[in-house]
Amino acid sequence: MTHAIEARQLSLSFNNEADWGAARSRVLDRIDLAVPEGAVVGLVGRNGAGKSTLMRCLLGLTTPSEGEARLLGEPSRALTDAVRERLGYAAQTPDLFPRLTGREHLQEMAAVYPGVHLRDAIALAARLDLPLGRRADALSLGDQQKLAVVLALAHDPDLLLLDEPVASLDPISRRDFMRALFTLRRRVEPRTVLVSSHLLSDLERVVSHVLFLREGRVQLFVEWDEAMEHLRCVPAEQPEPGGLHWSAAQGGRLLVDRRQRPDAAGQPGLGMEDLLELLNT
Repeated sequence: MTHAIEARQLSLSFNNEADWGAARSRVLDRIDLAVPEGAVVGLVGRNGAGKSTLMRCLLGLTTPSEGEARLLGEPSRALTDAVRERLGYAAQTPDLFPRLTGREHLQEMAAVYPGVHLRDAIALAARLDLPLGRRADALSLGDQQKLAVVLALAHDPDLLLLDEPVASLDPISRRDFMRALFTLRRRVEPRTVLVSSHLLSDLERVVSHVLFLREGRVQLFVEWDEAMEHLRCVPAEQPEPGGLHWSAAQGGRLLVDRRQRPDAAGQPGLGMEDLLELLNT
């Protein structure tokens, strides 16, 4: 299997500048990851779990303290121009030119990247109700995020990383945004997507895999269908919790794999909100 994203013992630590005697704090803690080509991965976890930092380390924008990451087969800290042209990235805080309109952003990008498809990008902007004739500094934060995503997709990247792309949109706009984003047809298949969000309902219908972070550690990386089919909650007082994944203090529940716990077969399935509650407890 070919992997579009790989991480091996990826860690990031920093010193507390206010207290030079303080121990180093870990933002990312020995992350191992292998994302297959064509996967749509929902990266979820509480605020401060390390989602944005992980994306920046994967892209080579932040240098990890330990370990390594690879995108499309190349080390993140030494990506060639050929691989960079195959990447699309939209940060949580859009990095735009304030005095340029959306259309001018696209034109500037097309002048630098020959792979930009202006017609498709303009059509996507129309689907998202994004006013391309307005300057970036006159756009709402939600529309700025839309423009950042349109720019990230304009050159039809093979690997797309989106950091909280719908955080500033209202619920109806978020739903329409996700529907438009994940129904786009590719010129070449497949596209791999890593999209982070704390708005779990936005991801449940579009992801193929889920990656849960907690305090900089991977708690779960699994195919979404597999998680829904096999993971179950059982009362914590049940003896011999073979195949135990995590315990939840609230309500005394255990998250187990029913393939290793025959007694869990009759328990109801999980939704993403239920799963996140257990993993974050």
